[in-house]
Amino acid sequence: MSEQSVLILACGALAREIKSLLRVNGLKNVEVEYLPASLHNRPERICGQIRARLERALSEFDRVLLGYADCGTGGEIDRLCSEFQIERLPGSHCYEFYLEAGRFDQLHEEEPGTFYLTDYLAKHFDRLIFKTLGIDEHPELFGLYFDNYRRVVHLTQENAAECHEAAAAAAGRLGLPLRTIFTGWGRLETSVFEAVHGKDERNSLPTVPVTISQ
Repeated sequence: MSEQSVLILACGALAREIKSLLRVNGLKNVEVEYLPASLHNRPERICGQIRARLERALSEFDRVLLGYADCGTGGEIDRLCSEFQIERLPGSHCYEFYLEAGRFDQLHEEEPGTFYLTDYLAKHFDRLIFKTLGIDEHPELFGLYFDNYRRVVHLTQENAAECHEAAAAAAGRLGLPLRTIFTGWGRLETSVFEAVHGKDERNSLPTVPVTISQ
């Protein structure tokens, strides 16, 4: 029996992580396409671009995994998944699926005023946040966007020095204390593995590490 062909249609912010976990897990017959990460600042545009690709994809691939959480679409991505009978990544946003189930809710209860960073967002913070939101040109907007935040939590997939340095620089720009949590790939890895092999074949993925530094 030949392996089924799989398309992962994902946010560009996940490109490095998906590429790495496909290689490490030896997952074959998988094609990955990415939409611009900058769409997160205009979530109303995400589903239109996803739909345009899905209308062709279902005749080209045996399975499709949508590499998005809800991502600020107010349930629109879920309705799209129901219409096309495909699955997406778990949770409301990428911060959630990098953690084990329930962990994000705990962090939110600890401090609702938390600004979350992944490795990708930390490394591209100035471009994706300050430049895209126009804060560099209009510094008076800074308070409008960030006055209600009380801390930064960096969810690091790589646990690499460059990622920690980028997160520290971002927290510094916001003037907030930084907390770092090493997540690895979290439920992103589980979702990709199951999209390729089916849920019944998952038996040997590593346990997600959750070590915390203050």
